[in-house]
Amino acid sequence: MGQHQAHGQGHGHADGKGDHGHGPVHAHAHGHGHGHGHDGEDLDWAAMGTMLERYAEIAAPMYGEVAAWLRNWVPEPGVVVDVGSGPGAVSFLLAEAFPKARIVAADPEEPLLERARDRAAREGLTDRFETVRAALPDAIDDVPTADLLWLCRSLHHVGDQSAALGALTDRLAPGGAIALLEGGLGARYLPRDIGFGRPGLLSRLEASDEEWFTGMRDSLPGSKAAPEDWPGLLTGAGLRHVGTRSFLLDLPAPLSDTARAHVIEEFTRRREMHEDRIAPDDLTTFDRLLDKEDPQSLHHRPDLFVLSAQTVHVAVKEAAGE
Repeated sequence: MGQHQAHGQGHGHADGKGDHGHGPVHAHAHGHGHGHGHDGEDLDWAAMGTMLERYAEIAAPMYGEVAAWLRNWVPEPGVVVDVGSGPGAVSFLLAEAFPKARIVAADPEEPLLERARDRAAREGLTDRFETVRAALPDAIDDVPTADLLWLCRSLHHVGDQSAALGALTDRLAPGGAIALLEGGLGARYLPRDIGFGRPGLLSRLEASDEEWFTGMRDSLPGSKAAPEDWPGLLTGAGLRHVGTRSFLLDLPAPLSDTARAHVIEEFTRRREMHEDRIAPDDLTTFDRLLDKEDPQSLHHRPDLFVLSAQTVHVAVKEAAGE
C-alpha cells in the first residue's frame, strides 16, 4: 500500500499486469487500474475511482462468494480493514457481507479516501465506516486492530512484501485473519480469433504484461525479490495458513453496458501501456477494437465476455495459548 501501490480492488489489473492474476482495470500507473503514477505524475483520481467502482460492481457476485468463504474463519468480525482500498469499492461490498462490522478503508491517497467517505454518507453508513490514510510497510500507525484484514492486489505493489505482512500482522487481533487476493488467471474478453488481425492477441499481451510487471517490481523502493509463494509469505509473517481458493468471475456474452464499459476502459489503458512493447500490427488491431465507428470494435461486438479466476489466500493469527 505504499506510494506505488495500485488500489487493489480494481483492477484487471487496475494494477498493470494485464491481469497477471492481479486484477482488472489497468490504471495504476502501471498503466492500469489502481492508481498511482510510479513517476509521480498527476493522475485523474475521479476517473480512477469510477473505474474501480465499475469493476467492483460487475465483480460483486464473486466478492460475495469470497466473503461467504471467509466466514469459515471470521464469522462475525468486529473490525474489517480494507488495505489498499482506493475509493472503497470493495469496502462497501465487505460492509454488506459483514453487516455488524466496523469497516475501515485504508489507503495512501486522500482523494480516493474522500470519495469513499462521500459514498458512505450517501449510503447512510457513516456510523460504521471510516477511512485511514496509511501506506505499507511503515506508515500504518493509524490502522486499527482488526479481526479481518483484506488485501486485494495491493501487496505486490510494495517493495518489501515480507515487511508489509509483518507490519500488518501486528495490526491483527488474536484469532483474526488476513485475506490476501493475489495470483489467479489473467482475464479473457474475446475469442482467440476475432476475425481480423493475428489470432492470439491476448496471449501476446500477457507476455508483455509479465515483462512490465517484472520491471515494476524491480523499480519499487526497497524492492526485495521473493517467490510468489503467498502462503509461504503469510507463514513467514508468523501466521497460520488455513486456506487457498480461486473464485470465478464469469460474465458471458452478451455483456451488460457496465461490463462492456469496463472492458473498453481496460483495453484503452492496455493500449497505452503496451504501445512501445508490442508489434505494430497488434497496435492496429487495438485501434480497431477501440474505434467506436468500427462495427467490429469492443463497442459493438456481440461476442465480448469477461472470464477470470482470482485466488484468495487466508491465514490466521493464533490466539494466546494455542
